[in-house]
Amino acid sequence: MTVVVTGATGGIGSAMVRRFADRGDDVVAVARPTEALDALCADVPSAVPAPLDLERPGGLPAALCDLREVEVLVHAAGIADVASVTDTPHDLWQRTMAINVTGPAELTRALLPALRAARGRVVFINAVAGLHGVARWSAYAASKAALTELADSLRLEEAAHGVRVTSVYPGGIATELLRTVRGAFGRPYDPAALVSPESLAETVCAIVDAPLDIDVTDISVQPPPR
Repeated sequence: MTVVVTGATGGIGSAMVRRFADRGDDVVAVARPTEALDALCADVPSAVPAPLDLERPGGLPAALCDLREVEVLVHAAGIADVASVTDTPHDLWQRTMAINVTGPAELTRALLPALRAARGRVVFINAVAGLHGVARWSAYAASKAALTELADSLRLEEAAHGVRVTSVYPGGIATELLRTVRGAFGRPYDPAALVSPESLAETVCAIVDAPLDIDVTDISVQPPPR
């Protein structure tokens, strides 16, 4: 099985890369061209690096262009700056929408022939914040709401080609990004009270492996009550 993971160097993305690689899948790790991407693929030798900046997804790297079939495309890339509408300049709106929505849309468009050939699945890692407004998090919440609409539209359009689409709505994943976000909000960060990236990756694998007569379209992932 060929699996493409975006945001591969982030907490969620790297967990996805490792979990799919552990299963024996062929993983293409998509992230900005950094030492972190090189280090990840050195640590996971079966993962192939695909340097790509989703803010400016121009020409695709060879690792993506050469794919003829893609069974799974996981969109785990994202930024989540905390700022009110008053304090969110135009360039931050542009960057948030590019990385969280339009970049994933463009990469999905480019990989649709390979996804159709494999009758594959696209998994969008969304957020509970995409289901409602959040004060001081307007750009992020808006981008995640847009990601829901992208996923729902894609599902309707690609059903005839056998491509399935799932939106995953985590309510708190123990990543460094969430640590930063909660710090900006002045809220505590306790990894023990959150879902681990590894558990989220395991959940996505379960969705991918679901029987063909079951289609998981939307799923909320929350830590159990304490």
